[in-house]
Amino acid sequence: MPYQDTLDWMFSQLPMYQRQGQSAFRKDLLNTIKLAEHLNFPEKHFKTIHVAGTNGKGSTSHMLASILQEAGYKVGLYTSPHLKDFRERIKINGKEVGKQFVNGFIKRNKLFFEQNSLSFFEMTVGMAFEYFKKKKVDIAVIEVGMGGRLDSTNIITPEVSVITNIGLDHTQFLGDTLEAIAFEKGGIIKPNIPVVIGETQKETTAIFKDLAEKNKSRIVFADQQQFTENHTSDLTGAYQKKNIITVLQAVKELQEKGFNISKENIKNGLLHAVKNTGLMGRWQTLQLNPKVVCDTGHNKDGLTYVMKQLSNEVFEKLHIVFGVVNDKDLGSIVDLLPKNATYYFCKPDIPRGLDAKELKGFLSNFGLKGDAYGSVNEAYNNALYNANANDFVFIGGSTFVVAEII
Repeated sequence: MPYQDTLDWMFSQLPMYQRQGQSAFRKDLLNTIKLAEHLNFPEKHFKTIHVAGTNGKGSTSHMLASILQEAGYKVGLYTSPHLKDFRERIKINGKEVGKQFVNGFIKRNKLFFEQNSLSFFEMTVGMAFEYFKKKKVDIAVIEVGMGGRLDSTNIITPEVSVITNIGLDHTQFLGDTLEAIAFEKGGIIKPNIPVVIGETQKETTAIFKDLAEKNKSRIVFADQQQFTENHTSDLTGAYQKKNIITVLQAVKELQEKGFNISKENIKNGLLHAVKNTGLMGRWQTLQLNPKVVCDTGHNKDGLTYVMKQLSNEVFEKLHIVFGVVNDKDLGSIVDLLPKNATYYFCKPDIPRGLDAKELKGFLSNFGLKGDAYGSVNEAYNNALYNANANDFVFIGGSTFVVAEII
């Protein structure tokens, strides 16, 4: 099959959480284990770092990969979702997996996928692990898709497990309390493997400590450690400061395991994270005059940081291109959205996208003013048309809205 036909088959024939929602969620790892066996356990052929968390796990994964690249390692990076091209999910030293490998992997295993009804995410994880094995990476940074305990990535035994933070997101799958979600994400804690927790939260600390104790795993809370150097990154969102501290502690754990990572490697890895890994959509400036920024933050915790940074910007008028998915708890984020803005409501172009008129109807009850548009690009173009050089245009609400603009 040509590459595009391969992608069309993957997206349309198999359950996929980001497009379908709840019907794509798996209740166990049996399919993933079956796939790993079918592929002769590729995940056993390279070292890994496992990264979970409600917010920041993507940025944290990319910064870790960048630092390891600067240290001279051949680094695999598996993340999700992608913004423009499926191949963004699987990279080695910042370079995306080739179309030929994607085609070949699906062709070789298509019958197995169909016979076992594998989900999009399950076979994508298998593809990444097979690719990293074939290319003989030194280490791979593996970002959890959702949760942790039942996530398809959770068949690895990493050098270190990382959990950035816990917030209320995907509650229909992971539970509706911070404690329940912490238990699911804490499922990546493995016996005798150190675990780094990015943020100390009173609701989750006991959960993590208990899981670590049961696994005889050393647990470190990154925000309780002292770091003498003040590092900066080319990921410019204010919220990255917390992620950087998590990254620094994870690197420290790697150094203690014998990884040769210098201070210079850390400094350059953080400063060149975007260049080294190709990360997009994290407080990314798209143009100036008017200033246009997009950010993929989409849940309450993520949007809290984004909107706080937005409030520190200087502008005459604020224009917000905004769209969400249909299972978004709008009530949890409505108070975060600025009232002094003109909104351009839109529906991301996926089945889970919430209708723009429905979004407008709900948010107008809370004093948010704006119009509904037929597409993300129509909303964005109208925002640009209405904005003068001293205004500010923000694009967000959903990863999928940002994906259509970048």
